[in-house]
Amino acid sequence: MTRINCILAGLLLSPALLVPCAAAPLTFDAYLSAVEANSLELQAQQQSITSARAGIGIAGLRPDPEFTLGAARETVRSVEHRPVTWTPALSMAIETGGKRAARLKAAQSNVVLAEETVAGFRNELYGTAAAAYTEACRTRDVVARKEQTLAALSKVVEANGVRRKAGDVGGIELLQSRVERDQFQAELAQARSEADSAMLNLSPPLGRQLDTLFPQAQLACDLAAYDDKDASVLVPQALNARSDVRIARAALDNLRDGAALVRANRSVDPTVTVGLSAARGYADGVDGSGNPVDGAPRSRALSLSLAIPIPLSRRDHGDVVQAEAGVTQAMLALRQAELKAETEVRTAQRQWRSAQERLARYRDGVLQDAQKVVDGMRLSYVKGNASLLEWLAAQHSADDAWQAYLQARADAAIASTQLQLAIGQRPRL
Repeated sequence: MTRINCILAGLLLSPALLVPCAAAPLTFDAYLSAVEANSLELQAQQQSITSARAGIGIAGLRPDPEFTLGAARETVRSVEHRPVTWTPALSMAIETGGKRAARLKAAQSNVVLAEETVAGFRNELYGTAAAAYTEACRTRDVVARKEQTLAALSKVVEANGVRRKAGDVGGIELLQSRVERDQFQAELAQARSEADSAMLNLSPPLGRQLDTLFPQAQLACDLAAYDDKDASVLVPQALNARSDVRIARAALDNLRDGAALVRANRSVDPTVTVGLSAARGYADGVDGSGNPVDGAPRSRALSLSLAIPIPLSRRDHGDVVQAEAGVTQAMLALRQAELKAETEVRTAQRQWRSAQERLARYRDGVLQDAQKVVDGMRLSYVKGNASLLEWLAAQHSADDAWQAYLQARADAAIASTQLQLAIGQRPRL
């Protein structure tokens, strides 16, 4: 049950018996979902998708019409007025060559590229979060193991104190056991500090402090086994789902659409102009020299004109060459990304298998044998058949084996994460 439900249940049973509820274990999947929902870096990257989508509306715009207005005053001097001829005109460029359709297609492929780029960043964020979670689990288990060892050393010190009073051991042996215990306490304090730092490192991927989302979080560090598959199955999956390959494909499509837009822009756009000439009438009068001038009636004239640019600049094909060169580069980059994906999948699979074998050796053999040696040496020391140094050496050896086992387990988890990311899969531990 959740923390809120647990508190409510306590209130219903008896407020006087209300006790704090234990926090639910924080699984890796829940942590990863929280990272995906709250990461500030991911939210910043997603703004590029919003910007790219706005580009579709911009690409669909047509050329704005242009309105011009001219005025001409007659030179005739009239007693009543000096007539003015108004010439309003409306002109608009007509796009040819499918420019608007090419712009829209290029803008849409740019949205796809932005989405794939954000997906690639999300996968990188997955890797960072998985590494932080795995390290937090490892350091927590290191602290737990060192606490067990410290408890064993403390019992030895207490036993040696009793035996010293009984005369079974000397003062040097008692001091030696105390030195080992006190020194191990310092190591335990260092391990706790590292564990606290590892927990703090879970916050940056979240975009906020871990305690604000998961108060008193206890990590669920039970790592699930990853199902091994043949490389012939994993490689095609990686080529379809891997983020860098999808980004390379989207970039190629975007550059192809850009090249098509460049070719469409080479077609000339005629300009159509519709105008009106309006002249006001005037009465008989005289000109500037005093000569008589006959009056004129009011007049209206509609005009239509078509202006077609002469495409002399189109003789140079540099823009097309540049666009096609970009497409060629993108094609080569896609092939390189596919080759890199196949190589990394095979490498990650081998590293994962190697990490699993190393982990199995510690789990199925080394740890059990080391613990048997410690237990036997402790019993021999209590009976007086072994020295303190022999028991301490066995204890240190077992602790080293445990530290190596915990590191091997963390390495196996990281290798599993890297393999899943290499095939374009959302990681799970």
